[in-house]
Amino acid sequence: MQNKPIGIFDSGIGGLTVAKAIKEVLPHEQIIYFGDTAHLPYGDKSKDSVKSYSKRITGYLLAKGCKAIVIACNTASAHAYNDLKKFYPKVPIINVVKPTVMYVATKYDTGKIGVVATKGTIKSRIYPRKIKKKNPNLQVPQAAAPLLVPMIEEGFFNNNISQTIINSYMSARNFKNLKALILGCTHYPLIKSEVENFFKGEVEVIDSASVVADYTLRLLKKENLLSDKRHGSDQFLVSDFTKSFEETSKLFFGKAIHLKEDRIWD
Repeated sequence: MQNKPIGIFDSGIGGLTVAKAIKEVLPHEQIIYFGDTAHLPYGDKSKDSVKSYSKRITGYLLAKGCKAIVIACNTASAHAYNDLKKFYPKVPIINVVKPTVMYVATKYDTGKIGVVATKGTIKSRIYPRKIKKKNPNLQVPQAAAPLLVPMIEEGFFNNNISQTIINSYMSARNFKNLKALILGCTHYPLIKSEVENFFKGEVEVIDSASVVADYTLRLLKKENLLSDKRHGSDQFLVSDFTKSFEETSKLFFGKAIHLKEDRIWD
């Protein structure tokens, strides 16, 4: 069982930042990544739709022999995680929210922990609800940043244009005097350094991808599911293939990968 792959899914290819972080801390693990590009973005979909998509994809990855599932999508984590845990009670299922919540709620006693994310994640209020449940002494102001995802996907980061847009969002009035800021979207690790530039190193900028990767390592170790050696090659699958998806995927995974289409909705 321990030598089976880890299944990772997202509404698109942004979750490849999570896959990349997992590969960095677990280089011997095989991964099977599925991006539901036919339905992206999940933030615009109803809760029931996101639950349905997530359940179908999880079943698909388990049928491919995956030993654990990582939900590399904040919206799916907010809407589908509890249902998936009930439907697949024996499968380790990891979402991108819980590890980050645990990290900030235990590290910080008091103060303001900001969250910047997509409209869907902000509307769900999952970070404020979960963090304040763990630590009621923390304040959790939020800000939606709808321009960041298309900006990053078009390759606009680490330049004057992106820094201007980022500065505008980070200047939100409720983001004054933060102790930390959660990057609540799997696209955002690519702009972490620019966000840090805005705060001049005075605010901890939390990259959820790396936090989730560390949590995945600990959980697999606890469940005795760590692979003892490399078995099989990684697979990167999408529900709707375009050449632009494959070209953009390099930005998120850090190197060129081959995307294979599997139209699971047909």
